[in-house]
Amino acid sequence: MSAGEWVSTSMPYVTPRDKGPSDLWGAEAAAKGRRGSQRIVRAEEIAAPSEVAELLGTPAGEAVVVRRRIMYLDDTPCELTDTFYPAHIARGTRLAGTAKIPGGAVRLLADLGHVGVRVREDVIARMPNEEEQQTLQTGPHEPVLQLTRLTLDGDDRPLQVDVIVMPAQRQRLRYELRIG
Repeated sequence: MSAGEWVSTSMPYVTPRDKGPSDLWGAEAAAKGRRGSQRIVRAEEIAAPSEVAELLGTPAGEAVVVRRRIMYLDDTPCELTDTFYPAHIARGTRLAGTAKIPGGAVRLLADLGHVGVRVREDVIARMPNEEEQQTLQTGPHEPVLQLTRLTLDGDDRPLQVDVIVMPAQRQRLRYELRIG
């Protein structure tokens, strides 16, 4: 693993926690001798983009709440994350605001009665658009990884969709699966 590469695992970020650090990303980075921070750029209700609507099982254009965050590692942007929630779940909650959520969004969802029990992730490599390139401070010919995560509850109802864009050369995704 090169010095600038980051190994990312999803499990800590999809599991509600009762205890632990208020900023899981910052704590994970600190445990590896790095500095992790994030900035919530916006939170708003929008018409669902077609890919998000399909994953949430709603008609394209139906209202969803989106939170956009930029994640930093040692003050360098390393992820651009858009998290989409069905409006009926997020409207009027802290998910619809730009303040940090004590215990994290997954904990808040659980407190609201929405517990994720299954996650599906799709990863693709592609070239960044101009906004992603500027935000992530990459060159025009540097590919990104796009991880799209769908979280479902015990009745297979979609709770959230995350679209995470990362510079490919700075990222390693790790998946550990329990068999049986």
